Amino acid sequence: MKGKPGQSTRYEDAAGRDLADRYESVDPDALHAWFADHLPPPPAAVLDVGAGSGRDAAWFAAKGYEVVAVDPSMTMLAEAQQRHPTPRITWIRDCLPSLDRVVGRSLSYDVILLNAVWMHVHPNERQRAFRKLIGLLKPGGLIIFALRVGGNDADDDMHPSSAAEIESLARRHGAMALSRNTTPDSFGRPDIRWEQVALQLPDDGTGALPLLRHIILNDRKSSTYKLGLLRAVARAADSAPGMARHENDDTVTVPLGLVALNWLRLYKSLIDARLPQRPGSDGLTNLGFVRQGWRDIRDLPAFDLRVGQRFSGSLARGLHQSLRDAVDTLVRMPIHFMTLPGSNEQVFEARKAKAGRSPDSVLVDREYLAQFGDLRIPVHLWNSLMRHDAWIEPALIAEWMKLMTDWATTQGNELDHRRVEAAMRWSDPDRDVGFARKISQQLLENGDLYCVWTGRRLDGKRLNIDHCMPWAAWPCDALWNLLPTDRHVNQRQKRARLPSADALDDARDRICTWWQEGYVKRASDRFFAEARSSLMLDPSGIEDADKVFEGLQGRRQMLRTEHRIEEWAPPAFSP
Repeated sequence: MKGKPGQSTRYEDAAGRDLADRYESVDPDALHAWFADHLPPPPAAVLDVGAGSGRDAAWFAAKGYEVVAVDPSMTMLAEAQQRHPTPRITWIRDCLPSLDRVVGRSLSYDVILLNAVWMHVHPNERQRAFRKLIGLLKPGGLIIFALRVGGNDADDDMHPSSAAEIESLARRHGAMALSRNTTPDSFGRPDIRWEQVALQLPDDGTGALPLLRHIILNDRKSSTYKLGLLRAVARAADSAPGMARHENDDTVTVPLGLVALNWLRLYKSLIDARLPQRPGSDGLTNLGFVRQGWRDIRDLPAFDLRVGQRFSGSLARGLHQSLRDAVDTLVRMPIHFMTLPGSNEQVFEARKAKAGRSPDSVLVDREYLAQFGDLRIPVHLWNSLMRHDAWIEPALIAEWMKLMTDWATTQGNELDHRRVEAAMRWSDPDRDVGFARKISQQLLENGDLYCVWTGRRLDGKRLNIDHCMPWAAWPCDALWNLLPTDRHVNQRQKRARLPSADALDDARDRICTWWQEGYVKRASDRFFAEARSSLMLDPSGIEDADKVFEGLQGRRQMLRTEHRIEEWAPPAFSP
């Protein structure tokens, strides 16, 4: 079968290549016929744990699935990539029981395949490994096991496994057995057979969604602070997942300064519009974080309160003090009072740190925001905020607007809903492309600007700035997401669609060249700070355009599988 998750030399070098040849000799259509009818339609996300030669990952990719293939063996990964070169597969070196790099990508999966892998997981580590797998699965998703029974386990550094054990683990984690099958060994070994089990998770199994609904709709609110905290955390989950750290299997930490920054950005437009944030308030009174620091940044547009921005002088000092005041308010008020239903247990745990004296210059990045401490978030809640932001964000906004409207009505005022909606907006797509357009115009003067999708030289009339990940699907104003394109291609062909894996892979050199010439040479700090924040990047070699591109591919994969955004490809890549 396939490569084990441990670090055995049996799977490296010549021996590993010989095993890869054996794995490739098995027909995946015949091997997987028993569960094929249970698969969701493409482009569902598939995680192949212990991918070996890449045979099964390639089988899924050929059917249109988005695949992440994991193996601990460098030899196996190299063989797999050489045998199955397709941009629909992301190759990762990782292994059970931790799957640290997979978990760190924050992608959830419709299907998880463990073909000839479970027997390599020590029995003492299987509870943790199974919990990790369930945590990576979407509601309604499948986990498929092929379990070796028989053979000389001791000689192969393996451990006994069975369908009964898997079904027992499933019951403890809210999953159910969907299908079960037994088959002889594909290589004809008479003392070995394979028990095959498909499990399904009927819902998210965590209680995160009921908790979010309770906080948004039912929890008593004497101000908008709880909604503000939850939306600030939700914005971090959606817009800055690269700042999160998985502290352990149960907890994610994010810089407390990031939550405070989002909090300031959310409230600034509301306060500038004098919209009430508590009963009897005119938008300014009795708000604990509106102090001298706030007044020092009063002329700063809300949209400039973002990762990647650099401030100096009084603005830097004012921002620093404003963040300290926001952290104090967050810790004393909504973090303290946001508790689990029917208990005094806090949903979030803040660990505040002394951020020091106000600096004369600030680059808003993870290192700076971490000076204020960190916020510990239950991992199941963090995952739900990432996966279900499409409905969580509108629900938060609707409840927030309702509170402000009710409080204004009580005071005899009638709010203009257009003004309220404008103040609740997180970003402005027209404003956000200004910097990219300015740089494009500079490159146009030298005749050095090309459409990233077609490779054709651009002129002033044909230039358009494209959100690579479409704004309608994911409002992202980071520089890496803003690309020069031909106006006709962007407005009449790509529009609000997602570039296909092939189209993105073909444009790789052109995109990286644009990043280098357009951003790295002019705004390197901002470009990489935004990339580290909004993309899931490998911690090593972060200031590298190729690493940023890998993060872009991961984000495309997430949007494609989580939100089923329609794909687009230039005519050359159309099937």
